[in-house]
Amino acid sequence: MQRILSCCIVLLLLAGISCYEEQEIPVVIDFDYSIANNSYTVPVQLTIANRTTGADFYTWTFDGATPASSKDKQPGTIVYDKAGTYTIRLEAWNDTQRDVKEITVVLDSAVNLAFSTAIQVNDFAPAVVSIHNTTRGASTYAWTFEGGEPATSTEADPGTVNFAEPGDHTIILRVTNGRETFVTSQVVTLKPKLATDFAIVPSFEDEDYEAPLTAHLDNTTVSALRYQWTTSGGAITSNTAQATDIHFDQPGDYTVTLHTENDKDVQEISHTIHVKPNTNLYTMTGVKLGVSSAQNTIGCFYATTLRDVLTKDEVTAGNANKIDLVFFAINSGFTYCRFLSPDSASKYTFPAIPGATHTYIMNIQEGISLTEQEFSGMTDDAYLAARDIRAHENTNEFFMGAQGSRVVLFETADGRRGAILITAFVADGAPAYILADIKVQKEARH
Repeated sequence: MQRILSCCIVLLLLAGISCYEEQEIPVVIDFDYSIANNSYTVPVQLTIANRTTGADFYTWTFDGATPASSKDKQPGTIVYDKAGTYTIRLEAWNDTQRDVKEITVVLDSAVNLAFSTAIQVNDFAPAVVSIHNTTRGASTYAWTFEGGEPATSTEADPGTVNFAEPGDHTIILRVTNGRETFVTSQVVTLKPKLATDFAIVPSFEDEDYEAPLTAHLDNTTVSALRYQWTTSGGAITSNTAQATDIHFDQPGDYTVTLHTENDKDVQEISHTIHVKPNTNLYTMTGVKLGVSSAQNTIGCFYATTLRDVLTKDEVTAGNANKIDLVFFAINSGFTYCRFLSPDSASKYTFPAIPGATHTYIMNIQEGISLTEQEFSGMTDDAYLAARDIRAHENTNEFFMGAQGSRVVLFETADGRRGAILITAFVADGAPAYILADIKVQKEARH
């Protein structure tokens, strides 16, 4: 019986062994990659995503990358520093199967985008601009020259570009490395074209254009480098200065010419000036002088060399000694009016004038008679030069506005003689004033 049982067990074991068959697990390789920022321009960070099934072992080979290999199922991120075509290879296997897959990746060169510009001759329009392209790693080029000729170029080195007009001109460079586009730009600024002009501006003392006359040659030329002044008469202080002065001793018509250059253009322009004969007489019209209560607003002080009315607050240590006339009227009724010498102003409600001079004044014409008509007809200083005003000084006399227009004679401390024609007494309350025309010698001549 025991022998029979042993035989049965052996038979059963043999039957079980014959029923078992080995099962193979297939290896299916599946992987891809992604690139940071989708930029194929080196340096490139490439991340592997491995979806392979059935494998227990992996060998990665990364040609040209860092790292160059890996045995991890998920090798993570690899880095390429140089452009080129590279192979990513995965070999995966288990105990019974093995598979291999390769993927090719093409990476673009890095682009170092740069160019420089150089304006030939100088930066006045028109100008020729040289372009020097120092870009590296690009395969195509597209230039845009705003306002330039040519307007565009596809050359790596476009050479020179002509710009006709002044202002800002943008130069744009677009390049590719086969897949990506890179852009940079620069602005070239050109100064205006040469434009020549000037004005002859008489000095303050010679605003009446009478000889002798000194004038400033006010140069308004744009974009010049060199200047040359010439004249048909008169003396120019500096013939090559940008701006200078000119003096005329005699009356007449004169031409002044300015020649300019800027290494690209040459221009010339002329202006004429009419110098009148010397009358030795300044004429000021519509001079407004206030009553004493208006000394802070309208002003009661007049300086003939400044040809200006000063208020009390405008009188300074620098201009006080230039005051020649002080008008005094006690109120808007003009019942008590007179012109005062500056050195006696403090006696009549005015503050003392520092450094005041003495002016000889004839408020009432005694011994000398100058009518309104004669005043208006005075075209030179002949009448004034022949009159001895000092001998007939009557500073203390007064006149009234009700008497109508009036002529007052005076002689300044430096001997210049003059006449005042009061044309109107304007009663306007506290700011009442007179209007006057004044004629005075430029230089003392007796």
